[in-house]
Amino acid sequence: MPIAPYASLPERSRGRLYPEAASATRTVFQRDRDRIIHCTAFRRLMHKTQVFVHHEGDHYRTRLTHSLEVAQIARSISRVLAIDEDLTEALALAHDLGHPPFGHAGESALNEAMSNYGGFDHNAQTLRILTRLEARYPGFDGLNLTWETLEGVVKHNGPIAADHSMAPAIATYVAEHDLEIDSFAGLEAQVAALADDIAYDNHDTDDGLRAGLFTVEELSRVPFAGDAFAQAAKATAGADQSRLIHEAVRCMIGAMVEDVLAETGRRLAEARPADAAELRRLDRPMAAFSEPMAAHEKSLKAFLFEHMYRHPRVTTKQDAAKRVLHELFGYYIGSLERLPESWRKAAMDADEPRAARIVADYIAGMTDRYAVAEYNRTFENSLEI
Repeated sequence: MPIAPYASLPERSRGRLYPEAASATRTVFQRDRDRIIHCTAFRRLMHKTQVFVHHEGDHYRTRLTHSLEVAQIARSISRVLAIDEDLTEALALAHDLGHPPFGHAGESALNEAMSNYGGFDHNAQTLRILTRLEARYPGFDGLNLTWETLEGVVKHNGPIAADHSMAPAIATYVAEHDLEIDSFAGLEAQVAALADDIAYDNHDTDDGLRAGLFTVEELSRVPFAGDAFAQAAKATAGADQSRLIHEAVRCMIGAMVEDVLAETGRRLAEARPADAAELRRLDRPMAAFSEPMAAHEKSLKAFLFEHMYRHPRVTTKQDAAKRVLHELFGYYIGSLERLPESWRKAAMDADEPRAARIVADYIAGMTDRYAVAEYNRTFENSLEI
């Protein structure tokens, strides 16, 4: 299939901050994807919470499996739209690299601990990992990804206001490497963001049902989900509930993907962007749900917030997780000499805000189980989460 004119073309990439020789076998976006897959932060996602912590069951999603599922959905959509599949996949695989241990509870804890030092935001942390914290190459820090990949990571949720609300890590980086934060990202990043929503909603639905946090009957009161389960019940008559859940989730993912393709196609036909640069300058995203599907997706998210993310089984563990990270942060910020050798000197030579950021970087890189182990070792405890 020929690539669409509004796709991000690897041969027209704006390049890397540090110039490198071209590969004879891979496009620049393929190299970005490969660098993300091989980086340390990506491997750590295997033991970072999506909703359930690592010991609660082998079949629940982790940040790693979630990222792989986002990449699959994003690549499928990008293929139909005839945009660059490798860039879309790279963005999908990178989007959660900045998450600390324990998911959103961990992010909340670090943001509170860093409140006097610019806060903590997982999206900004992803940029720090990709441009500073990964130490693999002799000529530069980070992964030296293309402009298009870094732009997509930073702006996957839309333009960013250049004011005091911008995360310091993003402000610092764009001062050196302009990512045009006031415009929309390329279509590949927009697709990756929607694929994240589709995967998040549906796979958390699957995990929540299998964990017994809510029932099929309760979920069926949400119109979109109810329709999917009614359709699945006909297709799986006489089968066990596990097959019913799988079929219903498959139906919901399929319906959302088809809706994105139809709505995105409609918007592209209306706007007719001549190229990727013109698409970025438009006053609204091109990749989107239709209004009815956006309402369905909002209702499903509201159900999950009420019945899953705020379920006592989940919030009890989140409270314990927040305590772990708060106390580890307090311990290390007060005893910088206790940091591992690879972090210690930089922290002890830095001023207070910079030292706090180094401590946050160290804690954010921990996996769930390592954070608990460090907490128990440091405070001579036997906490389990």
